[in-house]
Amino acid sequence: MNSLFQWEIIGEYQPLFVEGMWMTIKVALICVITGTCWGLALGVGRLAQARHGFWRYFLRYMVQWPVRIYVSFVRGTPLFVQILLIHFALMPLLINPSDGLILSGDIAREVRSQYGAFTSAVLAITLNSGAYVSEIFRAGLQSIDRGQSEASRSLGMSYMKTLRKVVLPQAFRRMLPPLGNNAIAIVKDSSLASAIGLAELAYAARTVSGAYARYWEPYLTISLIYWGITLLLSALVRHLETRYGKGDAR
Repeated sequence: MNSLFQWEIIGEYQPLFVEGMWMTIKVALICVITGTCWGLALGVGRLAQARHGFWRYFLRYMVQWPVRIYVSFVRGTPLFVQILLIHFALMPLLINPSDGLILSGDIAREVRSQYGAFTSAVLAITLNSGAYVSEIFRAGLQSIDRGQSEASRSLGMSYMKTLRKVVLPQAFRRMLPPLGNNAIAIVKDSSLASAIGLAELAYAARTVSGAYARYWEPYLTISLIYWGITLLLSALVRHLETRYGKGDAR
């Protein structure tokens, strides 16, 4: 009778798990940065407005409404489906050896074979994360007293300068907890990319379980790794809250 745990399997495949861990961290780090930037752009677009004239209607119907529809669609559909849609439908349209809209020929074939899964995963998670981050930014920006923006504008500051110098620094402190939770969600959601062949942690566990028909060891191992990463992220967010949250406590 086989023992319940056979940890020598993990030792045999240790390089695969280490490689998968670094791939998970790399994807998560890139997606946290790009998703936050994309979410900020969407959040600002969601709040963009003008009081009168052409720009009032342009911003409402050409910026606000498209952003609302995009956010609603992304938040209302599973990330797993979005990853499949981007990898098997969008990427072949953009990067294709025969007639890619962005890349074609041998370079497209090379990119698809070497970086196809990675590119699809980063793009899908970034687009998904941006939709959620946009709501975080929208709520954070709206939580700042409107009088501060009006006072800054009355002093001659532009809208973007007011946003950068006055509103965002204050809103950032209030947005830290949900942004931290979003970063943790990205780490865990990256496991979905194993379905398109990205060699991250879940892919490593599936490879080992398929080779040995053992499931406790590989999946418990990656669970502990994910847990360790999320604990480190949680500690980092708490540190940032303590450091930058002092302004709200005054």
